[in-house]
Amino acid sequence: MSSNRSLEPSSLSLNDLAWQIEFNNDRCTLCGQCTAVCPVHAIALHPFQKRAIKTSVNQRVENSNSYDTFYGIRQDTRVANACIGCAMCTLVCPNDAIRPRKNPGLDRMKFHINQHGIPRRRGGRRNDSGSVLDRIKFTRISMLTDPALDAGRHEFEMRTLLGRVLPPRETMKQLREKGWIPPVREIYPLIIGGMSFGALSPTMWEGLQMGVAYLNEEMGMPVRICTGEGGCPPRLLRSRFLKYVILQIASGYFGWDEIIHAIPHMKEDPCAIEIKYGQGAKPGDGGLLMWHKVNKLIAAIRGVPQGVSLPSPPTHQTQYSIEESVAKMILSMSMAWGFRVPVYPKISASSTSLAVMNNLTRNEYAAGLAIDGEDGGTGAAYAVSMDHMGHPVASCIRDNYLNLTSLGKQNEVPIFAGGGIGKNGNIAANAAALIMLGASGVQIGKYAMQAAAGCVGTEEDRCNVCNLGICPKGITSQDPRLYRRLDPEDVAQRLVDLFVSFDTELKKIVAPLGRSTSLPIGMSDALGIDDKNIADRLSIKYVV
Repeated sequence: MSSNRSLEPSSLSLNDLAWQIEFNNDRCTLCGQCTAVCPVHAIALHPFQKRAIKTSVNQRVENSNSYDTFYGIRQDTRVANACIGCAMCTLVCPNDAIRPRKNPGLDRMKFHINQHGIPRRRGGRRNDSGSVLDRIKFTRISMLTDPALDAGRHEFEMRTLLGRVLPPRETMKQLREKGWIPPVREIYPLIIGGMSFGALSPTMWEGLQMGVAYLNEEMGMPVRICTGEGGCPPRLLRSRFLKYVILQIASGYFGWDEIIHAIPHMKEDPCAIEIKYGQGAKPGDGGLLMWHKVNKLIAAIRGVPQGVSLPSPPTHQTQYSIEESVAKMILSMSMAWGFRVPVYPKISASSTSLAVMNNLTRNEYAAGLAIDGEDGGTGAAYAVSMDHMGHPVASCIRDNYLNLTSLGKQNEVPIFAGGGIGKNGNIAANAAALIMLGASGVQIGKYAMQAAAGCVGTEEDRCNVCNLGICPKGITSQDPRLYRRLDPEDVAQRLVDLFVSFDTELKKIVAPLGRSTSLPIGMSDALGIDDKNIADRLSIKYVV
């Protein structure tokens, strides 16, 4: 705690902070565990002095003062050390003597957080409590279904296709003229979206990869995981597990030297190549891996000096239009793997996504399109981008699917949705709604971190320090003292539990529709909502 008690423009009191520490001095044993584990050093042991006045009824005895000195916990009120509400102090306290409490009044930190001319940058997602996806109901129920579709037995599998699916006539024409057809992968409709090796800690990344391998080889679920920008460890590139991985190339091209050099030594082709043009949480803005997360290992994999910040440009600097970008990037990546691997772009949801989709329909090498909605999370976004920019994913997916339908290509170019799916815990219902709006599958990021590693970030701005490398759970930190808190095997087990639970819930929704041979992609007549305007916008039923 600073000894400078002079009042300054940025001087705050406890009532101005978003989170306040409640401390019970009678329970505390001064073990120091809470102060040691606090990621922002918001609390510290501090001496307190209490004055007691002793009075006497005997006039001959003078009144006296006594002072009782004791140690307790004091909360720092400086902006840089403001409590983030992660509750790590509560988790480690053996006596239940301390806990953070959300300030019920006005959070004045938002007026003081932008210091030294630097806008606030935070991890997590936007602070939006509502969700259109959570309000959608599944209203079409088949009264006569095959017993194999019994929702209690689940005797069917959930699968989707990643890759360009040409009509039979075009397929035969391609085979006659070129001896080649676009590669297609049968995968699980829930994909772990791009979170890079560098953004995530080594233990978190390894745990996710272990979980995906187990799901594929032991559970028979073809789950896929995207690497995000930044490459991946060389041992993964040369292992048989690469077939479960979607390699991402983004505007910074970090890690791609390592990947390109490994191609001749790859035992398996990757599942697909994702070219990232945008993220839903910060459309039109580039990413940033801050310097304190660029350790020796990350620097070696990305081919950069250690300890420097790694910003990605907002756009790929080698292209000047989306037409050129799609043609050049998709073709070059397809050529790199001998046209054996699906290649598709990922964009942020916006009103311009239709132009991208129309361009993709004319390119036979484009394997699909991933659209990231405004509720997508990232540790590199400015708060102003997360709170005021972007496009909801539901209407964007719907617009693109209806556009494909008008072109007669709704079964040809798959669309994958991402951004805030399961933000309120309803992951299967959200995924099913997006699939019925036209998506072939969905991507998740933060939900996987919440379920597999116990991320404590919330929409109410709790924690959300992913970008600072001080993640109290060790999920997004490169500090060994922090990421050793995570056991990768525990992460893998919880990830498997997540997918098995999701599979059960998704089948509970799909089975009553009478569908077993395929996902109900675009089956919008099964959807209803209690808002007329939303129903008209999404072309679904209005129900009350």
